[in-house]
Amino acid sequence: MELTADNKLKKLIVVGDRVLIKPKKEAEKTDSGLFLPPGVKEKEKIQSGYIVKTGPGLPIPMPMEDEDDWKPEENKVKYLPLQAKEGDLAIFLQNGAFEVIYQKEKYFIVPQASILMLEREEDL
Repeated sequence: MELTADNKLKKLIVVGDRVLIKPKKEAEKTDSGLFLPPGVKEKEKIQSGYIVKTGPGLPIPMPMEDEDDWKPEENKVKYLPLQAKEGDLAIFLQNGAFEVIYQKEKYFIVPQASILMLEREEDL
């Protein structure tokens, strides 16, 4: 299968309460017209970017029932869904993020706890 812009991220599975974020392109110059060298914005403590993929959420522990030992075990895990959705603009803490390079593009893997704010196009 050939990777295209549409399907290159389909094979990726984000685990748990993490999200995959594509960093937002920042302005290369300040309001006064000074050009910023590469890496200045990357060193800030707070970053922003668009959510590309989300994990299933936080797993919810299954209740233990001792009286039903004869029943077959089900491996169905239930999850508490994430607030973040694909397409949201996320503002997140750089400290909790892991930078990864995939297909020559930079992404961040961020736990939901490191996301400070979301901006969604649709009405809440």
